[in-house]
Amino acid sequence: MKTVCDLCPRQCNIDRSRMPGYCGMSDEIRIARAGLHMWEEPVISGERGSGTVFFSGCNLRCVFCQNYSISTGGSGKAVSVARLQEIYQELIAQGAHNINLVTPTHYLKQICESLSAPLPVPVVWNSNGYENVENLKQLEGKVQIYLPDLKYADNAIAMKYSAAPDYFERACSAIDEMFRQTGKFEFDSDGMLKRGVIVRHLILPGQVENSLRVIDHISSHFSPGDILFGLMRQYTPCGIVSNEKFPELNRPITDEEYKIVEDHLFASNIEDGYVQDKESASKQYIPDFDNSGV
Repeated sequence: MKTVCDLCPRQCNIDRSRMPGYCGMSDEIRIARAGLHMWEEPVISGERGSGTVFFSGCNLRCVFCQNYSISTGGSGKAVSVARLQEIYQELIAQGAHNINLVTPTHYLKQICESLSAPLPVPVVWNSNGYENVENLKQLEGKVQIYLPDLKYADNAIAMKYSAAPDYFERACSAIDEMFRQTGKFEFDSDGMLKRGVIVRHLILPGQVENSLRVIDHISSHFSPGDILFGLMRQYTPCGIVSNEKFPELNRPITDEEYKIVEDHLFASNIEDGYVQDKESASKQYIPDFDNSGV
């Protein structure tokens, strides 16, 4: 693909067939792991697991990223579109409830090609929320479930930790487009999500006000029954937070911080979704990115 890249809001306009884009990747698909994943929301993982494909590279590069070794480290194995299609079928044969594409944005064109024929299970677009709406429109009819983050309502924090000063506006517009495509969430006869949007929010240490503002936006913008909301307690220091620039992130969130945010959620208009136990804040839930299944 000898065209400049405009797949995400970075608009880096780099010919990724010649050099890596802002995401750190060329135009060749690179995957760090593919396998059944049991630690997504219950309506995604179910009893058999979500067929998860972890792509290398990222357009956001959060300093606290738990997948830092692949989002920034450049690990992973190069594969063709044909091999990616084979991976889908292998995961489905293992019993995957869905095909879950993690951090896929910078491979949107190749993924669209890989989904030229419908799959017998839902496709999940699992992203950081920092998306280009016009490009998301190419996924209509190919993706049934969107699983975006809404990390920040405060763009000053988004700039500090993810170098994305327009994050909130971009992510909100992307979520609106995702909802336009899927409509209200729907479950199958087994209680698994077959269509819809789950917006995730990770509480960061010392950033309670940011979390309250995210909840306020979702509560005021969507009606009960529209989307699902996941409040994530799983923050554990990863990435480069031990760097002297980010000492405030080098700790778990406190019980008090979590209670303030959870209480605000329960008092809001949001009725449908998930919260996490304190035990979720552990590195044991981070997969080994060892190219297995690739």
